Amino acid sequence: MVINLNSQCSTQFPINPIILGKIGSAYGIQGKVKVFSSTENLQNIFKYQPWFIYKNNKWSKIEIENWVHHHNNFLIKIKGINDRNAVTHFTNCEIIIDSNQLPILENGCYYWKDLIGCKVLNLKGYNMGTVISLIDIGSHDIFIIKSNDEDFFGIQERLIPFIDGQVVKKIDLITGIIKLDWEPDF
Repeated sequence: MVINLNSQCSTQFPINPIILGKIGSAYGIQGKVKVFSSTENLQNIFKYQPWFIYKNNKWSKIEIENWVHHHNNFLIKIKGINDRNAVTHFTNCEIIIDSNQLPILENGCYYWKDLIGCKVLNLKGYNMGTVISLIDIGSHDIFIIKSNDEDFFGIQERLIPFIDGQVVKKIDLITGIIKLDWEPDF
């Protein structure tokens, strides 16, 4: 069942939205649709309910009737939708939840969303820039840091490995500062 939330209280949609995946194209004629998960363990996307989509300036809540693993993705059946034409409305919509649905992490673990926007300093106090994204290369994550306009070395973007203890020396989410053992000209 898809519920239009715009006419309801504003607390019915995510206050702190976070994207967990994307809805793909319709599959078959019975209203199933492909889902692409962005969660670390792909199947964990189903632990976070309800899902929301934002389309045409409107929030909608999606209830999942069932899901199955299909190749490298998933197929879902949205409650109340039983035909291919109705489900095409959701194609290319991002799957959104409220970030307060995420579990509290143990000390020393971080959600990428919390690191984005943090200022990055090296151990000598040089302002390396601001984290704009992260990527997962398998063995570790990589910070993508947008340098300041006044960067002495003329670097616009830095890619620095997220290696705790070796490169990453301190993360303070309260002040929004990450300290790295990294030379700014590297």
